[in-house]
Amino acid sequence: MLELGHPWIIADEYTKKWPAGAMGELVEIVDSAGRFSGTALLEPGERLIARLLSREPMTLNRSWLMERLTAALRLRKEHAELGDTDAFRLVNGEGDGLPGITVDRYGDYLMVQLYSEGWRPHLAPLTQALQELLTPRGIYEKTRPQNTRNLETAADTKKYGRLLVGSAAPQRLTVRENGLNYLVELERGLNTGLFLDQRVNRRDLILRVKGKNVLNLFAYTGAFSVAAAAGGANSVTSVDVSPTYMEWAKENFGANRLNPKAHEFIIGDCKKSVGDLLDRDKKYEIILMDPPSFSTTAKNRFTTKGGTSDLLAETLPLLRPGGLFIASSNHQKVDVAEYLKELRRGALQAKCDLRVITLAGQSADFPYSVTFPEGRYLKYAICVKA
Repeated sequence: MLELGHPWIIADEYTKKWPAGAMGELVEIVDSAGRFSGTALLEPGERLIARLLSREPMTLNRSWLMERLTAALRLRKEHAELGDTDAFRLVNGEGDGLPGITVDRYGDYLMVQLYSEGWRPHLAPLTQALQELLTPRGIYEKTRPQNTRNLETAADTKKYGRLLVGSAAPQRLTVRENGLNYLVELERGLNTGLFLDQRVNRRDLILRVKGKNVLNLFAYTGAFSVAAAAGGANSVTSVDVSPTYMEWAKENFGANRLNPKAHEFIIGDCKKSVGDLLDRDKKYEIILMDPPSFSTTAKNRFTTKGGTSDLLAETLPLLRPGGLFIASSNHQKVDVAEYLKELRRGALQAKCDLRVITLAGQSADFPYSVTFPEGRYLKYAICVKA
């Protein structure tokens, strides 16, 4: 894997022979002939036992961190098209040569997430480098518990975020994206309420919706719904199982002076809600389906594999001929080819011709290396119902 440019070293029979090391220790990787292969961050006892930081000998110090962070900032400035946007990803782990960490900007605040405990001993110098480069009002760390797929789908109010340095953000912080306002939470919940990797796709939606009726399934806090309403959609119907998220979505509408009473918010399981909408003879010109990889309610369990095709087949009758079905998934273990097969199965079940006109991914602030296919995780397919 290293010879192919991949930054991960998976624990196996060879790594069992490694000398004992400490969490977060820098180690030199050599091949069977003793030739130097790179410098890696060690995470003993984990399946992903080391992450390659450099193909050269190095020291993980302030100077090295500043160099990598500066390069990441430069990439955003030159390529990310961040006009009237202050919520975006600053560091995308492996895609920015800092495997195992992400850093997001939310207005005047930063959010750090460690996907490797090997970074824990280096969190303080990382935080100091971010302060020096960006002078944020505060820096938070968001921790993620294991087995998140087994947590309730309703909004989780536990505090997974903690303030590392600086002053605390308000519980609901207003940020800007594509000229629109969104409310995020940096302390409570597994996620902040806004998935930054869909920024460009929301901007694209704004240009497609004028005068049309839009259905947004798995609406979460309504970011796509706000974009549709702001773009001049005739009506926007948002569906999510969580009452908390639906109230949050209405607040996002209000934050943009959009009247939520002019649109429909349905609290319920998406599968059942689709059936109810069919019973009401509803029709839409645009349908968006952006589910989590796994979603469990009292009556239904959604998974990307299999669930996508079934829900697509049941939903397509709601879409007018010539309308757009937008299907999105962030499931890392389902690649583009597999995802298109799910869409094919759904279209065949519905006896419908579905034609892909755009196949997009994450925004430019989520770069990935060509040697790290796992980094290309987001699938966003815009399809026409023939």
